[in-house]
Amino acid sequence: MTLWRIRATVDDRPGYLSVLTASLALRGVNILTVAVHTTEAGAVDDFLVDAPAALTAADLVAAVERGRGRDCWVARSEAQGLADQPTRALALAGRLVQDPDALGEVLRSLLGADTVTWRPVPARAVAARAVEPGGRRSGSETMRLADPAGGSFEVLRSAPSFTPAEYARAQALVDLAAGVARRAAERVTLVLPDGAELTVRPATVEDLPAVRAMHERCSARTLHRRYLGAAGGPPPTKLRRLLDPAAGMGLVAVASWPEGTPERVVAMANLVVEGTLGEVALLVEDAWQRRGVGSALLRRLVRHAGQAGYAALVAHTHADNVPMLRTLDRVSGPGPVERDGALLTVTLPLGGPAPAADRAGQSEQGAPQTPAATEA
Repeated sequence: MTLWRIRATVDDRPGYLSVLTASLALRGVNILTVAVHTTEAGAVDDFLVDAPAALTAADLVAAVERGRGRDCWVARSEAQGLADQPTRALALAGRLVQDPDALGEVLRSLLGADTVTWRPVPARAVAARAVEPGGRRSGSETMRLADPAGGSFEVLRSAPSFTPAEYARAQALVDLAAGVARRAAERVTLVLPDGAELTVRPATVEDLPAVRAMHERCSARTLHRRYLGAAGGPPPTKLRRLLDPAAGMGLVAVASWPEGTPERVVAMANLVVEGTLGEVALLVEDAWQRRGVGSALLRRLVRHAGQAGYAALVAHTHADNVPMLRTLDRVSGPGPVERDGALLTVTLPLGGPAPAADRAGQSEQGAPQTPAATEA
């Protein structure tokens, strides 16, 4: 017996798939897997079959045509073809998480492509065309995928024609690789005035255990200042929303530890957005306060908010939280302040020149800077 891949189009009508499978069965062909892709031209059936060794590719094409199939493509397959497409796509996605630079090779493996080439074509125009077969909308050997970072990927395959399902899988992998690369680029090493190093990166829901552990190490006074009176900090459900807000972003600062040990989150900063107005907040573990950590996190949130086009940011703090007030002033400059009893709402202006890094008292990527003032 021999493994083959067969792809053919049939009319998308009841019973037509059974006619095709019956025609293959009459030749002793055992169907191992089948996937059906709906297209404008009909239902594209993708089979992995085990056929008698005496059958040739021409024999299989003839059997498909007798079963009312058309546009038939047949090729020999290997044992790894027994893994279904969703399983293969998940395995390739796992590879991209570890190595986003392997995108070209992953696309070739997923699609059986001849070449994958990046081109400086505007992503918006490519996304509108999706699968572009030289003027037709589907059934082409040329696929163009929008690169979220700009440009596009052109995928060429001699046969068979691409299907919308293949395009969807491939575009999902391109988006995944771009997201992984973007997160890697957003990681920075923060060198404090005392020489200590922290990694600052976007927060994820996977950070929840480490963030909860940080809350447990914080003093009651620190938690009171951050949450304006809530005892013991927020419940896990609220922490999860802070780490991964529907609009905005979260940041964490992670202390360097020996490789293989769990990460130790020592500070977090949150930007939660409603409309065009954002609210920022900081929490720095007691042992890391007054070392420039909060200023560094807040400055990155302000920069992100400015690039995203938000109208303004606000921060709520107690009137006696002088370190936090100094941090806000140092990072964003003087802004309007509203008082409600002991609670202050400070507005951070956006759109002006970015504060100089040396005003925050620490450097990113190891550049030397001046010491930081006291902060929360």
